[in-house]
Amino acid sequence: MMAFSHAATTGRAVVADLGRFLASCLRSRAALAAENLFLRKQLALFEERNAQPHRATDSVRFVMAALGRLFNWSSALRVVKPDTLIRWQRKGFRLFWRWKSRPRGRPKLPSNLQDHIRRMAAENPIWGEARIADELRLKLGIRVSPRTVGKYLSDGRGPRRTPDPKQRWMTFVRNHAKGIVACDFFVVVTATFRVLYVFVVMEVGTRRIVHHNVTAHPTAEWTLQQFREALPGGHAYRYVIHDRDRIYSDGLDQGVQSMGVRVLRTAVRSPKANGYCERIVRTVRRECLEHMIEQARPNPARYPLLQLASGQPAIGSITEQPDQLAFPVR
Repeated sequence: MMAFSHAATTGRAVVADLGRFLASCLRSRAALAAENLFLRKQLALFEERNAQPHRATDSVRFVMAALGRLFNWSSALRVVKPDTLIRWQRKGFRLFWRWKSRPRGRPKLPSNLQDHIRRMAAENPIWGEARIADELRLKLGIRVSPRTVGKYLSDGRGPRRTPDPKQRWMTFVRNHAKGIVACDFFVVVTATFRVLYVFVVMEVGTRRIVHHNVTAHPTAEWTLQQFREALPGGHAYRYVIHDRDRIYSDGLDQGVQSMGVRVLRTAVRSPKANGYCERIVRTVRRECLEHMIEQARPNPARYPLLQLASGQPAIGSITEQPDQLAFPVR
């Protein structure tokens, strides 16, 4: 409010000075010369008495900087130093181009649509930006970018989301990390363009590889045998997390549950729900598989990084047996 009042006062002063300038343009040259000399005499008297000048207002700075471009002001300047007037002119130039180059962007959404977005977020705590944007497009026919939705959710206006009393997925995983194992498959292409499937079982709490194996033809029976080797009798695990790949059949899940653990399937197309195992797969690819080309024979000993992550000695590492592992990419 104070800034608006200051801008209004400055604008009125500038308009008044502009009116005086236009009025002086209608006067004769002799009258202007006489008035100029009259004002110069008063200024000389003002300097002789050593009166303390007041600080110039924004309107005075603007008018003096603008008038200084119409004539040679070096001999007429008395109130301030020449550097000060030059600084005013440069400041006005910067303000002009700042206003000229101001970001415009897209227009804001209507206020009723903004309120509707905030209300949808408050009534549906598990909905994210993309889900709200999809709901608006499918049910109301309004196309809004998820980034635009996020902008109105983070401005602090409107109703806030009430905390969900139910336990979230990642909260559950963190609370039971020591009793959860996660598994996943990833593929490796060999030098002869043969596809191998690597199966990894990891303990979420310690990020330790519990079991890993490689096969060219994965089946539900083969995968169940890997679970038997990874979860021996007397284990302390309570849950097994895997995705919804077709290899995890109902019979496989029943066999895994008979080992004393509960199977937890992740949501459809939700790799982040099994993010710990996905991170292990990414690490294996970046640190190991991107630096070698696999041969056709499937052998778990060819993956020393998985053996190190499982706490086992890296038998047949790249430096010990390069002919049995792979040949480096040149």
